[in-house]
Amino acid sequence: MNASDCIFCKIASGEIPSHRVLETGDVVAFLDVSPLAPGHTLLIPKSHCESILDAPAAVVRLLSVELPGLARSIMRATGATGLNVLQNTGRSSGQAVFHLHIHLIPRRDGDGLGYRWNAGSYAGGEAEAMLSKIVGELRD
Repeated sequence: MNASDCIFCKIASGEIPSHRVLETGDVVAFLDVSPLAPGHTLLIPKSHCESILDAPAAVVRLLSVELPGLARSIMRATGATGLNVLQNTGRSSGQAVFHLHIHLIPRRDGDGLGYRWNAGSYAGGEAEAMLSKIVGELRD
């Protein structure tokens, strides 16, 4: 997808209206139109990146700078007792809009939201083998 077809690029440019909660020269945060909870906010870079995989480190830094203050503001405004900060990469992870975005989802005990966290364990030698593969990829 290119930027001219991207709904989040159109939101960032103002072509499509949104309920903006934060805007700088490089990032914008706005209320999700299909919120999982009141105050569910999306934080995006204004420049088009499909996912964290093609985002320049500088773009990720711009998002990271805004995250703590935005998170605190959302929690105070909603009275939430918790917050999910979620970034999906790829269709199999649940990414539906292919423009890098971070979900900030206010949470409360008993809110009925959630996700499966089916924790597993490594068999003998598997952790060491995975460690070796990941470290090897970092070197390449």
